[in-house]
Amino acid sequence: MQRLMPYLLLCLLAATLPLLPSTSLSTTHAVPFPGWPASLGDRSLSPVALTERERHFTRHFPGKIQRFTDGQREYIIRWVTRPTRKLHPASDCLRGVGYTIKPLAIDAQHHGATWSTFHAIKDNETLRVYERIYDDHSNTWTDTSAWYWSALLGNTTGPWWSVTIAEKIR
Repeated sequence: MQRLMPYLLLCLLAATLPLLPSTSLSTTHAVPFPGWPASLGDRSLSPVALTERERHFTRHFPGKIQRFTDGQREYIIRWVTRPTRKLHPASDCLRGVGYTIKPLAIDAQHHGATWSTFHAIKDNETLRVYERIYDDHSNTWTDTSAWYWSALLGNTTGPWWSVTIAEKIR
C-alpha cells in the first residue's frame, strides 16, 4: 500500500486540478471581439458560410468561429475567450468524418510562424493541414492539449486565436 500512495495522490491531484480557479478564466470574458483578420501572411481572406454542423457547434463554443478561403486554401479561425475542451485539433474532426491522419514534422516556415502539420487522406483526396494557437503576448502552441493546460493553469491569458489551414495536394 505504501508504494501505491504516491500514485493515488498524483491521481487525486490530476482529477482536481481542472477545478482550481484560474486568472485566465476571469480576465477573458470582458475582452471585446476585435473582428476577423482580412489576411493571413500575404493571402487575402474571404469569408465562407459555416455548414449547419459548424453553426450548431458554435452555439456552445466560448468564442467565435469562421471559415475563410484565399481561393486555394480553406482556413478555419477560432477566437477563444476561455480555456475549453471544445477547442480540439482538426485531426480529430477529420478523423471523425473518415480521413486517415498522417502526422508530419513541425513546420517553422509557413506564414512566418511555427505550425503543427499533418496529411489527411480520404479516397483520392489528400490535404496538408497546418494548425497553431497563439495569444496576443507572443505565446504560441502547436498542440491543443499543451495550450489547454497552459491556459487552464493561468500561464497564458486570452483571448486566443486558433488557425487551421487546409490545402489540397492531390
